[in-house]
Amino acid sequence: MSLADLFKEVLFSLTANKVRSGLTILGIVVGIASVILMVSIGQGTQKSITSSITSSGANLVTVYPGAQGGGGFGGGGPRGAGGSAQTLTMADATAVEQVAGVKAVAPEITRNFQAIAGSKNTNTRIVGTTASDATVRSIATSTGTFLTEQDVRSTAAVAVLGPTAATDLFGDGVDPVGKSVRVNGVPLRVIGTTASKGGSGFGNQDDVIYVPITTAQRQLAGNTQYVSTIYVEAASSDQMTEVKTGITDLLLSRHHISDSTAADFSTLSQADILSTASTITGTFTLLLAAIAGISLVVGGIGIMNMMLTTVTERMREIGLRRALGARRSDISTQFLAEAVALTVIGGIIGIVVGWGGSLLVTAVFSIATDVSLAAVLLAVAVCTGIGIVFGYYPAYRAARLDPIESLRYQ
Repeated sequence: MSLADLFKEVLFSLTANKVRSGLTILGIVVGIASVILMVSIGQGTQKSITSSITSSGANLVTVYPGAQGGGGFGGGGPRGAGGSAQTLTMADATAVEQVAGVKAVAPEITRNFQAIAGSKNTNTRIVGTTASDATVRSIATSTGTFLTEQDVRSTAAVAVLGPTAATDLFGDGVDPVGKSVRVNGVPLRVIGTTASKGGSGFGNQDDVIYVPITTAQRQLAGNTQYVSTIYVEAASSDQMTEVKTGITDLLLSRHHISDSTAADFSTLSQADILSTASTITGTFTLLLAAIAGISLVVGGIGIMNMMLTTVTERMREIGLRRALGARRSDISTQFLAEAVALTVIGGIIGIVVGWGGSLLVTAVFSIATDVSLAAVLLAVAVCTGIGIVFGYYPAYRAARLDPIESLRYQ
């Protein structure tokens, strides 16, 4: 049988009962669309988290207070608003600047307060920090300026607002530079706003107010010398491991701790976070794909059921073709081609529906999605494989029918 003849036979068979063929194809469409949509959500989430982590700064090593193993990434991650324990001080941050490979250090003290501007107020994160934070954590300003070393030295009553905090306090499109906000009873003059970084599972980086760390320590946090976090920028990505080790050794010595497992702080690099986040989101994506894949199996069973029914209905046709000289391989090839055609058609439609669904999810629910070429190719391969696997037995059964018995079938 030539390819042209095979194509005509398949087309005739599928169009002979359009409703049944359409319903069978629908099962594959739902399965493929579900897989693509679920995988796109998982991959989009992974990219969003990765982007959020890398936007926090380049070559970043973070030091958190408190004993190791207290939850978070790598056994010692973020605890609440930057770490609630009090084991790191400004003196520690100053000493870290001398570690080999360190480019810049930005200590932070973080608290949640209600900020008030006129008749509006919002509960937001107040971050006391230094001028180097702009470099270390890649904080860009959209209006005005960021904090300066002079602001820190003079305990200046100034603030830099994140875009979400600025909108909550002054309204959308209003430039707050030069205006005043009150935090914990302390009036602060707004000197700038930061460019948007967006939110993630680790908190909205736009819903924040930056103030000089000295102002935060003396006027907002009860005159403390403890810090919530120490952000350290390594000179290069190749030195991050060396910097992390150097920081750990230095702080163990400063805190008079001989056993590293008993450390009252935790160090975490971007590579640690990215690795853990990738593992988590990868597992999440696989789980979503597995759940959606169940519908593909159901669709495959539907194809097998249809093809078995078709074999029964066309027994006289099979017997006549065998009597006229058709080989068993011709019969099995035709039925297998019909099964593969059903899945490929359903797969193509499913890819379009899944792709469109991912765009709709992003537009309506603001959930990041990413349809990759690999996912599309995988979908095509899977639907073709389903056609072969679930179409094989009906094709085999059709080919093994006895021609005489088939001609007698009523």
